[in-house]
Amino acid sequence: MQRLTQWASLLLVLVSLGAAAAVSPAQTAKGGEQHIDSRVDIYGGYGYFHPFNSEVAGYQFQSVYNPNGTLGVSTWFNRYFGVELEAGYFSGTTEHKQYLPACTGETCSQLVYTAEGGPIFRYPLGRWVPFAHILGGGERTNGPAAQSLMWGWGTTGGVGLDYVLPFWGQHLAIRAIQADYQYSQVVYGPLLLPAGQEGGFSTLTNLKLSAGLVVRMGDVEPPFPVMLGCGAQPAQVFPGDPVKVEANALHLNPKKTPVYTWAANGGKITASGPEATIDTTGLAPGDYVVTGHVEEGSKPRQQASCAAPFSIMAFQAPTLTCSANPSTAVSGTDIAISTVGVSPQNRPLTYSYSATAGNIASSGPTAVLTTAGLSPMTITVTCNLVDDLGQTAKATTDVIITAPVISVPQTQDLCSLSFTRDRRRPVRVDNEAKGCLDDIALTLSQQADAHLVMVGNSTPDEKPSAAAERALNARQYLVEEKGIDPTRIELRVGAPTGMVVTNTLVPAGATFNSPDTHTFDEKTIVRHGQAYGVSRYGGTSRPRGAAFERPAPAPSAPATTAPAIPATAPTAPADQPAPSTTPAAAPAPASSTPGAPAVPIVTPVSPAALAPAPGSTPPQTAAPETQTTAPVTTPPPAPTSSPAPQ
Repeated sequence: MQRLTQWASLLLVLVSLGAAAAVSPAQTAKGGEQHIDSRVDIYGGYGYFHPFNSEVAGYQFQSVYNPNGTLGVSTWFNRYFGVELEAGYFSGTTEHKQYLPACTGETCSQLVYTAEGGPIFRYPLGRWVPFAHILGGGERTNGPAAQSLMWGWGTTGGVGLDYVLPFWGQHLAIRAIQADYQYSQVVYGPLLLPAGQEGGFSTLTNLKLSAGLVVRMGDVEPPFPVMLGCGAQPAQVFPGDPVKVEANALHLNPKKTPVYTWAANGGKITASGPEATIDTTGLAPGDYVVTGHVEEGSKPRQQASCAAPFSIMAFQAPTLTCSANPSTAVSGTDIAISTVGVSPQNRPLTYSYSATAGNIASSGPTAVLTTAGLSPMTITVTCNLVDDLGQTAKATTDVIITAPVISVPQTQDLCSLSFTRDRRRPVRVDNEAKGCLDDIALTLSQQADAHLVMVGNSTPDEKPSAAAERALNARQYLVEEKGIDPTRIELRVGAPTGMVVTNTLVPAGATFNSPDTHTFDEKTIVRHGQAYGVSRYGGTSRPRGAAFERPAPAPSAPATTAPAIPATAPTAPADQPAPSTTPAAAPAPASSTPGAPAVPIVTPVSPAALAPAPGSTPPQTAAPETQTTAPVTTPPPAPTSSPAPQ
């Protein structure tokens, strides 16, 4: 009963150890510690041998407490499975004296030798490593009834629990318990043997408990070596741009502090643990490499290195476009020059301009080309661009300069004067014609630099001088009544197309061009009758002799006398011979208008007198000749009949 109590206590201890082992994985996972699974385990321990229900010829085998030892060597194929060889030695002291009081030597002691081998299994749980084995082999035992040591066969099956110590690199463990059940059979021979020897057959079942130390060697599955990867971002930069390198390590021991080091074949490195920054200022274009290294121990598997390449690119030259607005213009136009410069790396840019002609003023990406005074040509404008590194770009644009468009003033046809309404006075300016002349006078006052061309016309059945008289009478109205400078009026005669005076306004710079008209010599024209009609307020028009100069006041004369205008003989042009005779003036007929001065009748002028003077240059107008009047005696009374129609 006492032995059963001891065995129950032993089982409770084993259960407690198993529970502790089951809890340990959670603790191990929490710590994140790496553990070595040994390749070879060498176990040495001290044990207790306790047989039960084992006897030979009624003599029981006895327990052994004396010095003993168990030695086991396990070789593991992987983390869980291996083979084991184990040897045991138990030596008792006088355990057989109770049966053999007169025994001496080893016959008095219980002796057990085992040599077995077999598979072994383990299940590592962090530092706790439970295991089980099944062994078989030989067992050499003596019997309690003076049987000599004899070899038999035996088997062993059992379990155990190791605890790996956290120091010495996990190469030492404590075997807290190894509990084995052993069964063996030994044949000592026949019961009746020669004197001094005993025979018999033993069936030995026993419990063997042991504990001790385990030396762990090798690593059946070495931990993954430390791995390190790194990369540069960005991998391509321009000089002066920073490059950031970051390392990523795998399989590091969380209980150790890794040490990072960095190096590069160009640039300045600023490192902080697994990260580093490279200053590329001043680096020449090309390829470079930055290397990183991490270590957490002296073993090769505790160290790793990485390399990250990066490239320095050359700065790209700027680009430039150039345009002119407008691209075609007359001389004197200011041309706007616009440029668009682009630096791929946003370098500072400086603009400059030049032109093959003209003056150019600029401000940054814009410029103004001045073309004043230039003749027609094509100007090439060159736009230049340079960045702070001296890289340049150039673009050109052409500007076509044309001659200024000179606007030639055009003549303007004004209203015409019709002389068809008064058949009795076909050269006299009537009231309707005066209305047209009033409009013409207003136009001349508004356009002070323009002059007027008045072309008199006649019908084929009229005297040729009628056309000139009409033009002279119309001019007289403008000069005397409207104050128009006579030098601004050019008189011409045209083809016999009708009783009309056409009026054309000729602005400054314009040219009157009418090949069927010509100027005439006013001195050869003898005018008849009134120049223009009587004013509706009772006044009279001026006589033809006062066309260009107002007459001086007449001297006092008897009431029987009246001023008379003597007829002036026509004067021949300078390049023609003067006429041999001067026509005599006939007595003036009585005026049909009360108060109007008498007009003498002059002999008609030949059509040749109206022809343009040889060598004369149209459209210049001959200066009018100032006519004067003088008081004369009243001629004899004229006949009472009306004057002949004009």
